[in-house]
Amino acid sequence: MTPAELLGLIAAPHPDVAPLPPATARPAGVRTLRGVPYGVVEGGRPLELDLWLPGPETGRPAPLVLFAHGGAWRRGRRDDLGVRTRAWQPGPFERIAAAGLAVACVDYRLSGEATFPAPLEDLRAALRWLGLRAGELGVDTGRTVVWGESAGGHLASLLALTHTEPALAGAVIWYGPADLVTPRPPFDPASPATMEALLLGAAPAAVPELAAAASPVRQAHPGAPPFLVVHGEEDVMVPCGHGRELAAALRAAGAPVELRTVPGANHGWVGLPEEGVEEIFTASLEFVRTLC
Repeated sequence: MTPAELLGLIAAPHPDVAPLPPATARPAGVRTLRGVPYGVVEGGRPLELDLWLPGPETGRPAPLVLFAHGGAWRRGRRDDLGVRTRAWQPGPFERIAAAGLAVACVDYRLSGEATFPAPLEDLRAALRWLGLRAGELGVDTGRTVVWGESAGGHLASLLALTHTEPALAGAVIWYGPADLVTPRPPFDPASPATMEALLLGAAPAAVPELAAAASPVRQAHPGAPPFLVVHGEEDVMVPCGHGRELAAALRAAGAPVELRTVPGANHGWVGLPEEGVEEIFTASLEFVRTLC
C-alpha cells in the first residue's frame, strides 16, 4: 500500500458524506447536533457548526437561521449571541428552535488564520453544505435568514447582499460594522493595527478596493432581501453611524430595511436593562418569522 493509499484509508470522511452525529434531545422537542464538520480548508482546521433543530411536528422542513458570531473577526465562539444572552435559560438558540426555526451556528476563519474574503467564503460554504444535507436535517435553505452580531453582523450583511444561490430571505444585523473605508473614531483607515486592517491583511487605506468590497454600505442594491438593523446609540466600539448608514444605503437603493437605534445601549447591549435585551431579541425573532 502506498502512502497516498494509506492516507486515503485513514483520513476522516469528507463533510459532504460523513455521517451526522447523533442528536441530543432538549426541552420543547428541540434537538442539537454539536461540532458538525461542514468544510475542509487545506492546511487549516476543519470548519464546524452547531445545529439547533425544532421538533418534527409540522412534518415539513424548517426555515433556517444562519448565525455568525462576533469577536472583531479575531476571536469568538460560534454558539455565542453576545454577553447579555450567555446566562439565559433556555439559551437564545434553543428559544429560536422552539419557535419552529432551525439554527446553524457557524465557525469561520478568524483574521489570525486567513484574511478577507475567507470568512465570507466560509459562510457560503456552510450554506452549500446545509443545502446538500438539507433532507437529512429537515431544513429548508430556500428560507434562510442570516443573523449576526458585531463582526458577525458585518459578515451577515455581506452574505445577505452578495449571496444568490439561493438568495437569502432576510438579515438581522446587531451592531455590525458597515463601512471599512470612512474614518471615524476610534477607527483610522490608515492604521495597520486596527481589527479592520487585520481582517483585510493591510490598512484599509492601503487596499481601498478590498476595503470597499468588504463594506456592506458599498454593496446595497435594489434586490437586497429585507434587513432588520439594530444598533445601540451609545456604542463606543462600533458607532451607531454604521447602522444608520447601512439602513440609509439600503433605502437609497430601494431595498426593504427596518432600522432600530436603541437609546442607552452600548456595544453588546451593555447598559440596557434585562427587559430591553429581551425585547430586542423577541423583535428580532418575530422579524425572522415574518420572512419565513
